[in-house]
Amino acid sequence: MAKYRAIQVDFWEDGFVLDLTPEEKYFYLYLLSNSRTTQCGCYELPCKVIEMQTGYNRETVQKLLKRFEEYGKINYNEETKEILIKNWHKFNFSKSPKVRNCILKEIEKIKSKDYKDYLYRVCIEYGYPIDTVSKDYKNSNNSLNKDLNSLSIDLGEKEKEKEKEKEKEKEKEKEKQKEKQKEDTASPEKNVSKLVGNDLKQFTNLYEKNIGMVNQLTAQWLIDISDEIDYPLFKRAIEICTERGKTNLGYLKGIINNWSNKNIHTMEQLQAYKLQQEQDKPKQQGKFDFLDKPKTTSNDDELDEEALEMLRKLEEWGCN
Repeated sequence: MAKYRAIQVDFWEDGFVLDLTPEEKYFYLYLLSNSRTTQCGCYELPCKVIEMQTGYNRETVQKLLKRFEEYGKINYNEETKEILIKNWHKFNFSKSPKVRNCILKEIEKIKSKDYKDYLYRVCIEYGYPIDTVSKDYKNSNNSLNKDLNSLSIDLGEKEKEKEKEKEKEKEKEKEKQKEKQKEDTASPEKNVSKLVGNDLKQFTNLYEKNIGMVNQLTAQWLIDISDEIDYPLFKRAIEICTERGKTNLGYLKGIINNWSNKNIHTMEQLQAYKLQQEQDKPKQQGKFDFLDKPKTTSNDDELDEEALEMLRKLEEWGCN
């Protein structure tokens, strides 16, 4: 007799259990974990014992047993007082030699022939060798033995087929991974942030916000340019494009190429270049001051008397 029975945590998430009433949940949990449960899932459980352990009266016990039989979860034999938990083997059977021997010994003690036949079939389906199944059972069921033998052979073939299917699935997964790697290398714009690092992600995001979508050619250019200039300088180039209303790749390339030709690859180099240009700028003011100064004319006292007289006459004639 086991000291405890393990109930999977998924029990409470099962769709069938969720639809049960509190009374039904309690009763179902009792059937799976009471002190008379066995490793094979079939055990003797008189109604009187259920009454004593659950506190329900005979009428309620019989009603619940019938209800769970209708649900297709159990079978109850009134003659032998044995209960068979269906699908018990899915969660409690094991291929461990100790567990297997324990299950087979428990099956041999079952009184109901129908339940015993059912569980022997389950053992064969589960993969237990026929040699370990009761000899009396095999000898008294020659026709059934043939079915069991063929069933065990089919199960062996099915296991081999399952293994082959698993291998095929693994190969398919490997092929998918290879295809993904090929796609990644062929389409850098899909994984542009993975190729270089966080800096490239900043380049890409800034470009998409201000210039446009990143296609394959643009992605490759961004990869190259991120290795050539730093992000602040790239950002300044974008700002110039937006300030001048020329947000296109050609104009952006022109700005960056102009800087590259002058060996400017960082924002600090650009600032130093501008400062040097201001210092070297020729002082235009004062260089051509003579153009702004009016020409001076000779004073009247420098003119001779004849010239003055001639000017007077000209003025008089002009007046006439």
